Amino acid sequence: MIKQVGQIMLYVNNQDEAVNFWTEKAGFQVLAEEDNDQGMRWSEVAPSDEAETSIILHNKEWVEKMSPGLNLGTPSLMFFTENIEQLYSDFSNKNITVGEIVDMPSGRVFNFADGEENYFAVMEKK
Repeated sequence: MIKQVGQIMLYVNNQDEAVNFWTEKAGFQVLAEEDNDQGMRWSEVAPSDEAETSIILHNKEWVEKMSPGLNLGTPSLMFFTENIEQLYSDFSNKNITVGEIVDMPSGRVFNFADGEENYFAVMEKK
């Protein structure tokens, strides 16, 4: 029986830039990096080494060659925070593209974009 999401595969055009975005701008850390010396390389990032879910950054071009029918679109991810105002300010100060903070029935939310213009959301739950 499934009890949680363990990893999310994110297919990117430039792995080095993606790792830089998630670590230097979004405040995540690299948990692991693998390279099979045959073109398959990936990096695992997460908000902390104690996070229950991590993001695996794969090279989109390589995955497309290995699995031509795979949907390589960006998943719609929702992150949670306990201080949306502080995170919004941090992201804005790091020149991350951010949307307006919006009040929703379940909490306050804003969107942000990585360097490849993939959009994600952050929520401070009520």
